[in-house]
Amino acid sequence: MIAKPILTVLSGQPVWPPPVWMMRQAGRHLPEYKATRAEAGSFLNLVTNPELAAEVTLQPVRRYGMDGAILFSDILMVPWAMGQKLWMEEGEGPRLTPITDMAGLAALRPGELRAAAAPIFETVSRVRAALDEANSKTTLIGFAGSPFTVACYMVEGRGGSDFVRVRQLAYSDPQFFARLIRVLTDASIDYLLAQLEAGAEALMLFDSWSGLLSPSQFRRWVIDPTAAIRRALAQAAPHIPVIGFPRLAGPMLADYGSRTGMQGIGMDTAMDPRWAAANVAPEMALQGNLDPLVLMIGGIALETEARSLLSAMRGRPFIFNLGHGIEKETPIEHVTALLRLVRGG
Repeated sequence: MIAKPILTVLSGQPVWPPPVWMMRQAGRHLPEYKATRAEAGSFLNLVTNPELAAEVTLQPVRRYGMDGAILFSDILMVPWAMGQKLWMEEGEGPRLTPITDMAGLAALRPGELRAAAAPIFETVSRVRAALDEANSKTTLIGFAGSPFTVACYMVEGRGGSDFVRVRQLAYSDPQFFARLIRVLTDASIDYLLAQLEAGAEALMLFDSWSGLLSPSQFRRWVIDPTAAIRRALAQAAPHIPVIGFPRLAGPMLADYGSRTGMQGIGMDTAMDPRWAAANVAPEMALQGNLDPLVLMIGGIALETEARSLLSAMRGRPFIFNLGHGIEKETPIEHVTALLRLVRGG
């Protein structure tokens, strides 16, 4: 069996040059993605079309030889699969019918999640089959949104805010919010286990809005549910590694790392990688955290930032990535130049 660098790193072993992939690599900046997106007609049509979604997932692997293939999907497919109405407003992003009380929560249908999300699991199977057929060293990474971040969208019905309403609700009605987080925790476990059954080799949990919380709320609504998900996954599939990405966690990153049981932690753009290297257990893989804007700019700035990151991470388990998703205006030649630099060691 071919050795896969990302899986080696997530087992706690340093690999140099480090493996590399990029968040949101499947789409956005690639002309082949834009053509496939036009063929699908809408984002939701694309996500739920296994043939096209698998094609998009594989496009950056074919073009760049990425060490990771991240499933092309969306963190809001879990509430969608449970029956919450989801649609996309062109140029503005996702919209959902808000859930703000027990009646709205009771209307969700978690028992129907696997059936509704079956096209997504078929996408995973198609990608895994294609990678196996090519004898690829690329690791197939499944994912879900973490409960707190998904709850932000479910309660407010949209993104693009600081989610004041959600944070107020967590303080003012913790019984309701705890129930919502519990539903999402259980649903996320089921959703991720189905991805594993379909062929995912590693998993990632995206908590994009975790940094909005105070330390006590972070521990309750981010660390505790994440740890519960990790325990359930480890019980069912102990060999499968999981990467957590608590964006804007700041110094809470160390607490997150020690208490969640993750094999890897994603660093956001604002995180000082040298601080992370000093405060996160040395056997735990770090992933990140090049600024997507410097990738878009390119040139000396890109080379300087990339070399600094590589220097900070040398000697420990590390996956080179961005600190957030790749910008859609990013020139392909800048990505190619970065990969050449990283792979040159």
